[in-house]
Amino acid sequence: LIERTKRVDPKVKAYVHFDPAPVAAQKSTFMKGPLAGVPISIKDNITIAGWETTCASNVLRGFVPPYDATVIQKLREAGAVLFAKCNMDEFAFGSSCETSCFGPTHNPWNLACVPGGSSGGSAACVAADMAIAALGSDTGGSIRQPASFCGVVGLKPTYGRVSRYGLIAFGSSLDQIGPLTKTVEDAAILLGVIAGHDERDSTSAEVPVPDYASFLGKEVKGLKIGVPKEYFVAGLNSEVSGSIKAAIKVFQDLGAQIVDVSLPHSKYAVAVYYIVAVAEASSNLGRFDGVQYGLRVDAANLRDLYFETRSEGFGAEAKRRILLGTFVLSAGYYDAYYLKGLKARTLIKQDFDRAFQSVDLILSPTSPTPPFKIGEKMDDPLSMYLSDIYTISVNLAGVPAMSVPSGFSQSGLPIGLQLIGKPFDEGTIFRAASAYETATKWNARRTNL
Repeated sequence: LIERTKRVDPKVKAYVHFDPAPVAAQKSTFMKGPLAGVPISIKDNITIAGWETTCASNVLRGFVPPYDATVIQKLREAGAVLFAKCNMDEFAFGSSCETSCFGPTHNPWNLACVPGGSSGGSAACVAADMAIAALGSDTGGSIRQPASFCGVVGLKPTYGRVSRYGLIAFGSSLDQIGPLTKTVEDAAILLGVIAGHDERDSTSAEVPVPDYASFLGKEVKGLKIGVPKEYFVAGLNSEVSGSIKAAIKVFQDLGAQIVDVSLPHSKYAVAVYYIVAVAEASSNLGRFDGVQYGLRVDAANLRDLYFETRSEGFGAEAKRRILLGTFVLSAGYYDAYYLKGLKARTLIKQDFDRAFQSVDLILSPTSPTPPFKIGEKMDDPLSMYLSDIYTISVNLAGVPAMSVPSGFSQSGLPIGLQLIGKPFDEGTIFRAASAYETATKWNARRTNL
């Protein structure tokens, strides 16, 4: 992997911190455990003691955390080798991995295209065979959408399934760490390692962690899979639509029962997300002030220190979201925007609750389009935000979802299928995803890098 990374990453730019020396130094630690000796790459918003962690932002350049995130501690205990830190959209603000202070990551299937975001580096390094697996974080689709764009498997676990301790927060009620892998089996193994209750995270759920690998290889006959009518409307790319309809046929042939369901409030999901998420982001990013950690721009007084540090440290998208979030939380606008957003979020969650009374899983596209060109949407934030239209509702509802490869466009770009499950029922997702993967073998294709 080290040799492969040296050859390939100058083109892909998936890694922001890659140093073979500390990788080799871990050799003495990986003698036992379910991940013994397996190199895992880590998104750059998850803390590793002694490794620079920047969230791909100038405001955190030079920040070296003194502690491991809980997921990192669990990886070490399982015998894994920490391989590299992955590029990402700044503070996970983006759907294309273009807002990074290190520059964009390129899609391994077509270097002129984006890998998706915000966990673009994590998805790209797996697709480019520079990692066995990687960890990303998902606030509104940031694991699943890049997994779809890069032709890999990406899982957002149920909110509370995986500890957020050591994850630098974007939206605290939405963020969840999860695996990006080449196969469904690898995702099951990796989730089994990182999941579980953590007393250091107050949002971590005390729910038993099953053996996810035990769900693999089981038939899906009799499984009820819901297809939301609201997800197949204008704006869905015809090649993506064709891929998803073909996937539905595969599940039918495997014996699953396809059921029409309705998620009527999903049309509000993007608007609700960009109220709730930016409000939480503006609150969380208030800590980056030039005083405690990261960038510090010296100034004549404290007020100017804050202004100069933040002006120089944050990129354009981070500033946009901080301003939006501060606005919706401000006096006179809180009730009109933030409070209304929370109420609409409840309606979105209730849609899923009702749907899951009659089905075991919900099937949808992961992204409305195949990967787009680098630079194509950077000047159109709304168009960029709509890239996550099928993934955002899952975070607002707190349920688990996985993107699995479901085909390729005529131009050879990956397309992903999303499977959404009931809270803490990742097992059923693994069962269905494993059966689909075995029947289609889309994950067997490799890039020509």
